[in-house]
Amino acid sequence: MAYRSLEEFVQRLEGLGELKRIRYPADPHLEISEITDRVVKSGGPALLFEQPKGAAYPLLTNTFGSRRRMSLALGVDDLDEVARRLEDLIARAMRMPRSLGDRLGLGGALLDVATSAPPRHVKDGPCKEVILKDDASLDPLPIQTCWPQDAGPFITLPLVITRHPVTGKRNVGMYRMQKYDARTTGMHWQLHKSGAEHARVSPGPFPVAVCLGGDPVLTYAATAPLPPEIDELLFAGWVRRKPVELVRCETSDLEVPADADFVLEGTIDPTEKRVEGPFGDHTGYYSHPEDFPVFRLTCITRRKKPIYPSTIVGRPPMEDAWLGKATERIFLPLLRLVLPEVVDMNLPVEACFHNLVIVSIRKRWPGHAYKLMSALWGLGQIMFMKCIIVVDEHVNVHDPIEVLWRVSTGVDPERDILFTRGPLDHLDHSGARQFFGSKMGIDATTKWASEGYTRQWPPEIAMTPEVKARVDAIWGQLGLA
Repeated sequence: MAYRSLEEFVQRLEGLGELKRIRYPADPHLEISEITDRVVKSGGPALLFEQPKGAAYPLLTNTFGSRRRMSLALGVDDLDEVARRLEDLIARAMRMPRSLGDRLGLGGALLDVATSAPPRHVKDGPCKEVILKDDASLDPLPIQTCWPQDAGPFITLPLVITRHPVTGKRNVGMYRMQKYDARTTGMHWQLHKSGAEHARVSPGPFPVAVCLGGDPVLTYAATAPLPPEIDELLFAGWVRRKPVELVRCETSDLEVPADADFVLEGTIDPTEKRVEGPFGDHTGYYSHPEDFPVFRLTCITRRKKPIYPSTIVGRPPMEDAWLGKATERIFLPLLRLVLPEVVDMNLPVEACFHNLVIVSIRKRWPGHAYKLMSALWGLGQIMFMKCIIVVDEHVNVHDPIEVLWRVSTGVDPERDILFTRGPLDHLDHSGARQFFGSKMGIDATTKWASEGYTRQWPPEIAMTPEVKARVDAIWGQLGLA
């Protein structure tokens, strides 16, 4: 399902009992954060603050804060539906078509992408209902100061659109933006991100467009760890089964989603830097102040009645837990394409997604777990993982009790733990040096004689099926129900 606007998604959530309207004029300075944090951690609904203090527009938070709402944002009943579509597409595209039926099946798979995915260019759209140039200002927006030691208000759900100055390849990323004044912000694109690469190779100032709102699938697409060759807007079109409509900006030739609530047009000069931060980040700690590029506003276009989308991050679990879980589920088929031995994986919310991954595999040869660790550390954003735990295929990677039991009882630390070094996430504060540090891999699989285990691995304790069936039959007579 494709949403024509963020307002349409709000109405859908409200109709399903997944949204609460707040009429009290809550303050975007800390107060809305505290309200949202309490609701997020209690598993509560999305919140629409209709009259934020000192602002002209309503503010929406906790939009993606449950599996159900995350699924609804992607237009499906459950996240696994998108994963199954991707798995089916991969399977059909990879299969050699031997028969007419196979060829038709493959054609259908490619037609699905060709017709539903590529963005479509239109002349006008709702994001241009109001156009502000000389009088463009960020002041009417309810930009939140999230935590007490934050350096100022931060835009936290921006879709930042740039284009590679040489190849022309578009990128849509999500990089927080500290508001310095009515027409100037920071642009926190981290070292390893595509936006930062565009700035590094740009010979001079270049245009940037920042979109807020619109179909919520766009927000997810901006966070998705897509291969560099895949356009985020094409991916969004495939997920929503309808092309994303694009309109040209007023002050540059960049194109933006026509259904956005706000579009902030501007420029960045790669030579201009300014201190950004601190900011209460998704690690649960404040990120340090650093020099980052400066975004200079040239124009704002918006809907007549826009909604300002926002989120807060901090000590997990937070709303971003479900953006991460969506990625875990949706991209599992792509991971299996490269590593077919993978059965399942878990990116624990408590580990901030990029600090720990638990993977189950079909173990086929001695040292297979170590091969997997090395492969994972060489794949995209998984390179940031500080710890990888590998377990056997029958282990439930989503059950922390089972995983801890197997690691604590089945691992010999000297034999089964691998230490290496590699890139760290920009926000990781644990290493002695920024961007680079140590990694740990734990092989918690059953050990074989061919791996040097000369003893007999003990069988796991389990009751026989016959006794279980007998007790099931008499359970109601025991008075224990």
